[in-house]
Amino acid sequence: MSEEVIKKRFLSVFIIVIALVIGLFDAPQYFNRGVDFLMRKTNLPDFEIIKIRPPLEQSFRLGLDLLGGTHLVYEADLFNVSTIEKGNSMSALRDVIERRVNLFGVTEPIVQVERHGDSHRLIVELAGIKDINEAIRLIGETPFLEFREPRSEEEMNKILEAQKTGEQKDVDPYFIPTPLNGKYLKRSIVDFDQTTYKPIISLQFNDEGAKLFEEITERNIDKPVGIYLDGFLISAPNVREKISGGNAQITGNFTPDEAKKLVGRLNSGALPVPIKIISQQSVEASLGEVSLYRSLTAAIYGFLAVAFFMMFWYRLPGIISVLALLIYTSLVLAIFKIIPVTLTAAGVAGFVLSLGMAVDANILIFERFKEELRKGKNMEDSFREGFARAWTSIRDSNVSSIITALILYWFGTSLVKGFALTLGIGVLISMFSAITVSRTFLYSLMSPRLSKWRFLFLSGISHNL
Repeated sequence: MSEEVIKKRFLSVFIIVIALVIGLFDAPQYFNRGVDFLMRKTNLPDFEIIKIRPPLEQSFRLGLDLLGGTHLVYEADLFNVSTIEKGNSMSALRDVIERRVNLFGVTEPIVQVERHGDSHRLIVELAGIKDINEAIRLIGETPFLEFREPRSEEEMNKILEAQKTGEQKDVDPYFIPTPLNGKYLKRSIVDFDQTTYKPIISLQFNDEGAKLFEEITERNIDKPVGIYLDGFLISAPNVREKISGGNAQITGNFTPDEAKKLVGRLNSGALPVPIKIISQQSVEASLGEVSLYRSLTAAIYGFLAVAFFMMFWYRLPGIISVLALLIYTSLVLAIFKIIPVTLTAAGVAGFVLSLGMAVDANILIFERFKEELRKGKNMEDSFREGFARAWTSIRDSNVSSIITALILYWFGTSLVKGFALTLGIGVLISMFSAITVSRTFLYSLMSPRLSKWRFLFLSGISHNL
């Protein structure tokens, strides 16, 4: 036995150990259940320390079709936006919408920009969110914050008299609008009044807004300044002195939850371009569970079918390929968690397809290996030469698949992108699997004694190579 074969055997053991560790990362809940079972049987609490905990204990990120939730499609009105600025406007729109949907507490909302001809669209997917009307309201609404100055008593009385006769109904009789509004807001936070312990909202303006606020307070010392939100008076505090620095407070009868939501809406900012909803869909969690079950079932059956074929047709090399395929699957799933990849039904399909392509690389190696054996070469030389001949075909086919996946991801819709991403990752890992895992395992089996059992390398029901 050569020294190189011994090294390959040690490397094979190392790969298997690493694969087992990765498998624990893929499915920590099963390991933890095993620990719980062991603790119940032995009554020893010490095993609690070996449980896998966050952040390692995390679930796969499931898409809308597998988890259920809300799917919204918006169309942006870019009529008044120059062609050069359209891309920037859509990017800014996406950023604002992302800040708004974060208020739902969705772990990883999907907000994507798509273009269909001259139409610019925004795809919003909120997995796990059932209230579609609340989602539409929060995404589409922009709270309009403004500060108003008090009118003179004479002007106020004049407007009130006019309103008694049905005139000037839309005019605010108490306050006059000023240039200071929410667009000058830098940030807002929830505070609590030190006396009443009620929630208040602290505002901080940018430099331009701070200057406007200072001018307004200077003009209205010992007078109230109206703070309006969406056209309604929220509070009207009296100004005691000129306020510099650009800080203000909104006091009102807020609950902590209302104050938190209002701060979130204020901080999210105004939409850079108008949008209108053109499609809305709510996916029930039960339908998502059915889709997830079917997707997992398809993946398992696909794996078992491939494994059975490989073991039947290629015998010992087939068994090695199944072991390599298990390691490949564990590694790909771990990468899906780490990136993380949002798994949809299309994404699962891409992953299942990549399983077949991973096996294809092994088949090429085995067939080239058998061709060299037919020429009368020994096992070790046949495998080395067979892999060298197969690698060119493996590389070229996988590079072609990766290029196709990149094109699909770049130009495709969100559904196609999920398929392309999982396929591309799977193909990349399959190249590593073919180069490292399958090659190492097979090389570790090379031994002069193995040549006596040539039937292990036969194909199918044939008695010949």
